[in-house]
Amino acid sequence: MITVHYLDNSRAHRILWLLEELGLEYAVKTYHRAPDMRAPESLKAVHPLGKSPVIEDGGRVVAESGAIIEYLVGTYGAGKNLKPAAGSDAALRYTYWLHYAEGSAMPLLLLKLIFLRLPGQLPFFLRPVASLIATGVQKKLVDPQLADHLAFWNAELARGGWFAGVEFSAADIAMSFPVEAGMTRMEAVGDVSAVRRYMEAIRARPAYQRALAKGGQYDYARS
Repeated sequence: MITVHYLDNSRAHRILWLLEELGLEYAVKTYHRAPDMRAPESLKAVHPLGKSPVIEDGGRVVAESGAIIEYLVGTYGAGKNLKPAAGSDAALRYTYWLHYAEGSAMPLLLLKLIFLRLPGQLPFFLRPVASLIATGVQKKLVDPQLADHLAFWNAELARGGWFAGVEFSAADIAMSFPVEAGMTRMEAVGDVSAVRRYMEAIRARPAYQRALAKGGQYDYARS
């Protein structure tokens, strides 16, 4: 039995969703964030970095969302059509988006989150200055890049409806968190109709809804 170490309101939702798409049995061990929004120390008993998601499967411990997705699709995905045929253009796009989700999208979204929360983490008398700095960094550095990424998502999704092309794949599961989190943190500039259609499509999938029912809190499903 696969065990998912699940942190509420996190990227771990994607792993439950993938397991539901694969039709696998699994157990969920839920962890709750501390007041500082960090994962609890107890997760370090599973993996030294104390991060989520982490899965255990037959004595194997697999961490990192992209690595977990690759492992599950490679091990259990036969006949599930969650990965395009090898050598196809769709397969190249699949690989790109699977790695883009954590390698390009999430660092920017993390920067956005840090600067949104930074003023509130400082002593009261420093907050006005910190707020000015955080707002300036967002407007001049973070937000313009996020706007470029959002436009890129929309253009790519407009091509076929899904990130790897015309068929749903595990790349769409990987990209779901950056898209859902991003749409709560970014002001939409220009056309985002394809992004919104994608969000409606993933949330309409029965496996996505089953994952919500089995997992912990996941506020991004309402963005």
